[in-house]
Amino acid sequence: MSQSVVSTSSPLRLDDAELAQCVSCGLCLPHCPTYRATGEEGLSPRGRIDAMRSVQWRDAAIDDDFVRFMETCVQCRGCEPACPSGVPFGRLIEGTKHALATSQRVTTRPQRLALKLLTHHRLLLAGSTALALAQRLRLVPRRFGLPRLSVRRGPRGGTANGTVWLFTGCVMDAWSRATHRSTDAVLTATGADVAWSPSGAPCCGALHAHAGLLDDARALATRVMAAMPGHEPVLVNSAGCGAAMKDYGHLVGTPDAEAFAARVRDVHEWLAAHGDALPVATQPRRAVIVQDPCHLRHVQRAEGAVRRVLAPYVDVVELDDEGLCCGAGGAYSALQPELAAAIRERKLASIERARQRSGASIVASANPGCAMHLGAAGVDTRHPMDLVAEAIGVPK
Repeated sequence: MSQSVVSTSSPLRLDDAELAQCVSCGLCLPHCPTYRATGEEGLSPRGRIDAMRSVQWRDAAIDDDFVRFMETCVQCRGCEPACPSGVPFGRLIEGTKHALATSQRVTTRPQRLALKLLTHHRLLLAGSTALALAQRLRLVPRRFGLPRLSVRRGPRGGTANGTVWLFTGCVMDAWSRATHRSTDAVLTATGADVAWSPSGAPCCGALHAHAGLLDDARALATRVMAAMPGHEPVLVNSAGCGAAMKDYGHLVGTPDAEAFAARVRDVHEWLAAHGDALPVATQPRRAVIVQDPCHLRHVQRAEGAVRRVLAPYVDVVELDDEGLCCGAGGAYSALQPELAAAIRERKLASIERARQRSGASIVASANPGCAMHLGAAGVDTRHPMDLVAEAIGVPK
């Protein structure tokens, strides 16, 4: 195994050994949503890595083209499972965006303010309520792609001391608290005692890391770890959050962070391991199309668990696009709307083919960003936990 050598003379400060792993074979190209949408080499993983090498190894300038190549990456990491050399592209792009954000080349001031709001949960909840009221008054343009937000979220749940933690996060708690209650109900039905993450863990830091704000992401990771001490599993029902929290060991770089990351499980992973305890269905079966969020399929490699949990309750219908990204990418759909829409068109075509084959009208997706992005195009998207809760008779 190559020894890590971080270049201190380059403005990117990337690991030279990781940069050198790419052999430019091109096997990543069919799995890159931006390359598929544009056919532009600079918008492919190997094209972006070549641009990184030019800056780090050949002293090339960080020009507008370089910034565009990096800003347009969805960070879906679909290239990683396809790469025979094991290039850690996610680390390379996050490191590059960190360098660009530090030099104020990416991540504008309004973006930074919006990300800061995620760390102040009460303000986020108040802002979300105001946004929901604005929707009712038709003051929010449809092009923003927002789902219909709830004016009333209902109470938080959980017990003081549980056998498992449920991480509630920022956007999920503000916009999808009903999914947390569904998740709690399903976990409780298996005999688990569920404790919801406290206010000290307002945000996992995933969106901050994607934006290149790695120092902010580390600070949030430290808060999350301190808020959920002990040895109990930390269950996450948002694919992007789960992927970020499983990477805390690398992000924070301490033994405590490694130990915490080892406790993190996608909720479907945990339920699949406790499948014998899942309650029986009380509602008729129906066909459901399953869409794999990128950070569940490509990063956590846990897409099979979603199918194992859904299988007792629905007839799972697969898509034929091999897990190609839907274009949501956290905040990507808001920052790169044209590319995000072009990428989504391929996903919508795959969903339509699945619908014609099966007659299914519901799409299951275990990530709020994907659900919102597809929902903005008219797709009836539900979280798997909502579908399971409904199937076992949990009242809405």
